[in-house]
Amino acid sequence: MTHPVVRRPSRRVLVGGVPVGGGADVVVQSMTNTDTADVAGTVTQTYALWQAGSELVRLTVNTVEAARAVPAIRERLDALGCPVPLIGDFHFNGHRLLTEVPECAQALAKLRINPGNVGRGSKRDDQFATLIEFACKYDKPVRIGVNWGSLDQELLARMMDDNGKRATPHEPQEVMRHALIASALESAARAEELGLGRDRIILSCKLSGVQDLIRVYRDLAARCDYALHLGLTEAGMGSKGIVASTAALAVLMQEGIGDTIRVSLTPRPGESRTTEVQVAQEILQTMGLRAFTPLVTACPGCGRTTSTVFQELAQSIQNWLRGQMPIWRGQYTGVEHMNVAVMGCVVNGPGESKHANVGISLPGSNETPVAPVYEDGVKTVTLKGDKIAEEFQAIVENYVKTHYGE
Repeated sequence: MTHPVVRRPSRRVLVGGVPVGGGADVVVQSMTNTDTADVAGTVTQTYALWQAGSELVRLTVNTVEAARAVPAIRERLDALGCPVPLIGDFHFNGHRLLTEVPECAQALAKLRINPGNVGRGSKRDDQFATLIEFACKYDKPVRIGVNWGSLDQELLARMMDDNGKRATPHEPQEVMRHALIASALESAARAEELGLGRDRIILSCKLSGVQDLIRVYRDLAARCDYALHLGLTEAGMGSKGIVASTAALAVLMQEGIGDTIRVSLTPRPGESRTTEVQVAQEILQTMGLRAFTPLVTACPGCGRTTSTVFQELAQSIQNWLRGQMPIWRGQYTGVEHMNVAVMGCVVNGPGESKHANVGISLPGSNETPVAPVYEDGVKTVTLKGDKIAEEFQAIVENYVKTHYGE
């Protein structure tokens, strides 16, 4: 028996038509790593992220050239039939960029600002106010994103001083976590005072340590009803980044915390930026929170499966299914919930295949070289020979067409 996750109550925020919070599905977002001033390159990467399933895409806006490029990027994406909302990531000079290029704010679906990087000293309040005024003028939501690497140092110093006066001081790491939350909540309150609606604010408090992130978001979620963006910042590369992000985000989302997520992976040289989108989707889908693409169940292999046939078939089928989804998504309702099993021997093969929508039990070492195929628990055909992979793919494709009406 499955137990559905009870989502934390939060305000719903519309980001370019995409609902975030308020009981809506957890939204997947990503960020480009192109120079935003390179319109063609940024359009190409944004389109690829959207095709992979990113529902929001963030762009760096750090120069006048980048700010001027944003409307052109939006226009080209619209011409390509790509409606993905764009988020502008501003640091240090956002108030100047939007003042000089107001059409940038108009083209964006959301602004992202970090209170620690808005300004220093007496300038901070005015520069923060300028950014919020642009958000109000163009009716744009704002993500107030507090990162441990760029925390407001004046706030942190003040809280450290106060902590030092306590009879029993907290550990410095705990004070830092409190400072992150205080920065987010104080900045949100100030934004509301300046006229930004509570339903136009999303908060995030991102750290690079799994346990720290969990503690901060539990506390933040208990203290406010703003929509929350989750992400383990600087998660890292490869399996380390995937495991760390999954460990942190899964715990929080199981507790109903989080309305939108990003998996901040460092791509390997030559690796597609879309990997982070795929990982975010797989976290949500394996937790049962959303469905994006048919999943392939496959055994890990053992001494009974010295052949690599089932491994190669499982990989090729998974890649093929993911590649088909941009086409199928608009044609076959519910196909993303389909489960396909590719098993490697007789021990668990038939049983797992029967539990899938479509399953195949390939022969293991010393087994009869035949591969029974099951559809909805019923054996329908036995495949033999050198074209098992092609024949099984055709069976899966036919199953989609006959079971998920156009």
